[in-house]
Amino acid sequence: MGGPTVKQKLIGAWGEALAAEYLQSCGYVVVSMGYRCRFGEVDIIVTDKKYIVFVEVKTRTSKHFAEAREFVTRHKIERLRRAAEMWLSAHETTRQPRFDVIEIYAPQGVDTTRPEITHLEDAFQ
Repeated sequence: MGGPTVKQKLIGAWGEALAAEYLQSCGYVVVSMGYRCRFGEVDIIVTDKKYIVFVEVKTRTSKHFAEAREFVTRHKIERLRRAAEMWLSAHETTRQPRFDVIEIYAPQGVDTTRPEITHLEDAFQ
């Protein structure tokens, strides 16, 4: 199985930017986007008064095949947790860590004028 296509990368980057805007509108402060380390990557890292939130963004054109959250596999969750641990070891914080998923449904891809955004807080309990 090959890597993502150019179109998939474009839609993914667009979705991550949209998710960051959404999070900011909800009062979160963006700390990092596209954090990568040898263990994996975290799409967006944000804070609020209580949490440091590690966010996985899934952008899809429809829910017909499966909901976006279903593409966050156990393997992906483990890689996210390890990447978050690496980030936390390098950054001092008193906030509790939390893992969220943001699903973005954009039927016309980047040309979608009103994408549907679903924010799943504490998604990996």
